[in-house]
Amino acid sequence: MLVAREQAIAETEAPPIAAAARSALHRLRLSDFRCYRTLALDLSGRTVVLTGPNGAGKTNILEALSYLSPGRGLRRARLRDVLRAGAPGAWSVAARLAGPDGAVDLGTGMTVTEQGGDRRTARIDGQTAAPAALAGTLGLQWLTPQMDRLFIDGPSSRRRFLDRLVLAFDPDHGRRVGAYERAMRERARLLRDGNGDDAWLSALEARMTADGIAVAAARREAVARLQRYLTEARGDFPRAELTVAGTLEADLAEAPAVEVEGRFADCLRANRRRDGEAGGTAEGPHRTDLLVRHAGKDLPAEQCSTGEQKALLIALTLANARAEAERRGAPPLLLLDEVVAHLDARRRAALFEEVQALGGQAWLSGTDRAVFEPLAGSAQFIAVRDGQAGLEE
Repeated sequence: MLVAREQAIAETEAPPIAAAARSALHRLRLSDFRCYRTLALDLSGRTVVLTGPNGAGKTNILEALSYLSPGRGLRRARLRDVLRAGAPGAWSVAARLAGPDGAVDLGTGMTVTEQGGDRRTARIDGQTAAPAALAGTLGLQWLTPQMDRLFIDGPSSRRRFLDRLVLAFDPDHGRRVGAYERAMRERARLLRDGNGDDAWLSALEARMTADGIAVAAARREAVARLQRYLTEARGDFPRAELTVAGTLEADLAEAPAVEVEGRFADCLRANRRRDGEAGGTAEGPHRTDLLVRHAGKDLPAEQCSTGEQKALLIALTLANARAEAERRGAPPLLLLDEVVAHLDARRRAALFEEVQALGGQAWLSGTDRAVFEPLAGSAQFIAVRDGQAGLEE
């Protein structure tokens, strides 16, 4: 049963992370991406620190790296908005990854279709691939200044954050979320227009039920796994307690998945009129929220100080990175944009120690090189100025 399996996951002591094999980028090439007409970086595989003034292009490099995973990148921008102003119509990101199984060449970019639209493409070792396939080659996680508001913004931001956590465990999760949302939108359109027959609505609801239960179950399982690593965490970052709050998730805690699937199907059918009048769907995984508490202070994250919220967010990211290192056998690449903001000197030092102990390659950015001085000798420093980037001596 699903409940028994999740209880076993939650109750099993988090295993120590073995000496994981390492994955690191040794080459990065950009073309017509944001402010960069071209950019070529050859790297040692160590942690990378990007420093320079605001607006110089540091985040643009991290955003380019984020496209080496499925999804819309760390800014969630439209493909055409990423294109350099005045460029002819396509952008590309290419990188060489040195991993446990040898070197892999990765690429992604925007192409223009015959109809004048835009489409994202990907290549792995020269072979065309779906962007979703990138998840099987490289693990990527990020933190950005916009995410500092995660605990005080609405549930949709936390759902997106939660779904990225799930993707580290289940690369197919994004497809199921997308399929559920497409069926939900089509159902809402038919109900709003009043021209949906019972057979078509039932077919859409069957898709929503199957994908919705799978999405909710994957979220619960990922959070149960992640909580083990949060509970085991020590040091200067607070211990977080996570709860997935939603109707389906609550039902899955009490009943087998097949029973919850039947309940959800009955709910969708019974609520057709109400949903049609409201122009939406009242129940489902699109309403899920991720609740986070500061365990040491027994406070909801949204009631904590700005500094404590940032520390909780970092704790979540580090725990997820440890969990992914255990699952993949190699730590993910961490993209940490302006991550030291709101951290005192003690927590900055703790962050650098945690990143180094994880053993993977991290990319950090900031305006003040001096705050990254503890990483001198163990990281490559890259100066970014006016859309140009180069290795520091």
